[in-house]
Amino acid sequence: MSALPFEQSTLSDAGALRAIVAQVMVIESTTYGGANGARRGPAIRALMDGNDHTVRFAGQLFVESREAYARVAEQFRPLGYTPLFRMDRNAHVVLAVREVINPTLSNPWVNGVMFGLTVFSVLIVGTIYQLPVSHPVEAGLLSQAANLGDAGRYYSLYFQIGLSHLGEGWPLLVGLLAILLAHEFGHYFAARYHKVAVTLPYFIPFPFGVFGTMGAFIQLKAPPTNRRALLDVGIAGPLAGLVVAVPILLYGLYTSAPLQQIPYDQLSGLEGNSILYVLAKFIVFGRWLPEPVGYGDLPGWLYMLRFYTLGFPFPNGGTDVFLNQMAWAGWAGLLVTGLNLIPAGQLDGGHALYVLLGRRATRLVPVIIAVLVGLGFFWNGWWLWAALIFFLGRTHAEPLDQITELDPARRVLAIGALILFVLVITPIPLT
Repeated sequence: MSALPFEQSTLSDAGALRAIVAQVMVIESTTYGGANGARRGPAIRALMDGNDHTVRFAGQLFVESREAYARVAEQFRPLGYTPLFRMDRNAHVVLAVREVINPTLSNPWVNGVMFGLTVFSVLIVGTIYQLPVSHPVEAGLLSQAANLGDAGRYYSLYFQIGLSHLGEGWPLLVGLLAILLAHEFGHYFAARYHKVAVTLPYFIPFPFGVFGTMGAFIQLKAPPTNRRALLDVGIAGPLAGLVVAVPILLYGLYTSAPLQQIPYDQLSGLEGNSILYVLAKFIVFGRWLPEPVGYGDLPGWLYMLRFYTLGFPFPNGGTDVFLNQMAWAGWAGLLVTGLNLIPAGQLDGGHALYVLLGRRATRLVPVIIAVLVGLGFFWNGWWLWAALIFFLGRTHAEPLDQITELDPARRVLAIGALILFVLVITPIPLT
C-alpha cells in the first residue's frame, strides 16, 4: 500500500480510476473520502459504510451490473483498489477503496486431523448407542456408573467399552458423515463456482455428545461478490445435506422396525419431531408417531400438535419407532439442516433472509431471539442458540456488489429456503 499522504495518493490514482469506471457508468459526480486504506482491517472492515472510501463515483450504469463489477474489479486490482457497488436512492455508486483482498492460505492438515478425530469420535458414540442391543450387560455397567454419578468410572468404561467394540459404530459414522460432507461440500463447491474464497470444512469432534460431533463449518475468506452468489453458497449446503439425509432417514426407519411400546417408566430419551420427520415416519409406518395411549379430552390433532411443538405430555405406554444408528443419523441430518436454516445472522437461513430483505433482516433478530428464549423453557439448548444469535447473529455477510438484485428463480429459492426451515426445524429436539 502507498505510503503517500492520502490526498497525494488519491489524486494520483483518481484519473485512472475514473477512466475505468467510465467504461461501465455515466459518471455524474466524483467525491473524495478521508480514509487511509492502511488503517483498515480484514476484508475491508467487513465492507465499511460508504463514508469510508477513497473515491466515490455516482451516476448510472449502462452495463449490466454483474458484468460491470467484474470488469471494474479486474482493472482496479493492479492499482491496489477494490470496488464496492452500492445504491444511493436511484443513483448507482462505485466506491474505490484503497485495499485489495488477498485471502490467506489455509493449512489442510488442520482439516484432516479434525476430520480424523471426528471419525473416531462418531465411531465411539455409535458403538455406545448400539450397546443396549448388542451388549446389554456392558450397557448396564455404563448406565450404573452414570446413575451413581461416578464420573471417573463412567468415562473409563465409556472409552474401554467403546474401543473394544469400535467397529460396531460404523452405521452412525457412514450415515452422519455422508450428510455432513454433503452439506459442507455443497457450500464449498458453490463458493468455488462463484470464485469466492473459502476454507475446506472443519469438523468438530465431540465424543461425549449424542452424535459424536458438533457438526462442521467452512469459513468465507473473502466477501461474496453479490447477493446471488451469497444465496447460492448459503443454500447449497442445506439442500445437498437434505438430499442425502432423507434417503438415509427413510432407510433407517425401515430397518428400525417393528414398532415398540414406550416403557411406562421412561422419562427421557425421546427425539423431537419436525414436520418432515413426522411425514417420514408416516410414509414408512402409516401412523402418526409417537402414538399415545389416548388423547385425553383433546381432539387427536390438537393433542399431537401440542406434543410435536412443546414435547408434552410424554407418551409413556404409547407406540413409537426405536431408531437404529442409521435412522439416528438421518434424524440428526434434519436437525442440523433446521438449525442452519434459522433465519438470522451468518447462518444459512440468515443469508436467505438477507438477500431478500437486505439490512432490514436485522429487525427480525429480536423476534427470533425471543422465540428461542421461550422455547428454552421446554428445551434449554435453545438458550445457548439465543445467546449465540444475540452476540454473533446481528451481522450479515455483505456482498461487494449490492446493486445486482436476485433474479426471479433465486428469489423463489430464497423463499423456499425459509419454507424449508419451517418443515425441518425441531421445536423440542430432545426430551
